[in-house]
Formats: sequence, C-alpha cells, structure tokens
Amino acid sequence: MVVSVSAVLTNRSAPPSTVTPVLVYPDVRAAVAWLEAAFGFGERVRIGDSHRAQLRVGTDGAVVVAEVGRDRVAPSGGVATHLIKVRVPDVDAAFARARGCGARVVEELTTYEYGERSGILEDAGGHRWELTQTLRDCAPEEWGGTTIAPW
Repeated sequence: MVVSVSAVLTNRSAPPSTVTPVLVYPDVRAAVAWLEAAFGFGERVRIGDSHRAQLRVGTDGAVVVAEVGRDRVAPSGGVATHLIKVRVPDVDAAFARARGCGARVVEELTTYEYGERSGILEDAGGHRWELTQTLRDCAPEEWGGTTIAPW
C-alpha cells in the first residue's frame, strides 16, 4: 500500500515535521533540560509549566514531551516500547555527550554493513534513542535487503 501525503498547511504552533513522536515523561521540565543537554535538542514551544513542550531535532525533526496523565504513562520496567532514531553528523561525539549526561548504554556503537554506525541509549524516563551516522551510501542489495521503492 502506498500512502500519499498531500501538501499540508503550516502552523507556527505545531512542529513542521510529517511525523512527530510524543513521548511521556513524569517530569516534563526535567526531560526537556536533559534532552537539550544530552542530545542538543532545542525547545521551541512550551505549553503550561509542565504539560507539554515541543523540541526541534536537527533541521527537520521534532519531538513532543508530554506529562503523565489520563491514559498516558511513562515507560517502566526496562521494557522497550519504542525506539527513536536520530541521525547525527558525528555519532561518536553525540553518543559520548549523552553518556556523559547519564544515558544508560543499551547497545554500544557498532558499524554496520549497510553503511551506518549506531548505538542505543536509554534516558532517565525509560525512552530509548538510537543515534546513527551515515558512513557511506549503500544500496540495500549490497547487504541482503531489497529495494521496493526509492525514497
């Protein structure tokens, strides 16, 4: 099935990215401070003192940090419910920065045959982040994948 996304209106009150993860944390302000320090994200919009915050990720990404409430709960018990992949220009430096801010290493940095170097970290809220850097352009067929449609 091919999903077609038509042009959408822009709104200065909403992130411009097509897909925006909303991550639940028990303390929104602490989460924003940590994400800024560890990953270099930038807060863009604050909604209430501790309700939500929109963060800029790189030049074209966004993440919303939301408070616990109603049917929203933060991850717990060491179970991975999701993984957010963030492309960075220098994964070794980004990984070291996050580790220095207290991120727990789930998977050490590894260079893969498909042209990426990445590793997985977990923040204090239990969210897992895969930091990745492209080392080379590589067709999926070079490592056993199959191209179905080009980006």
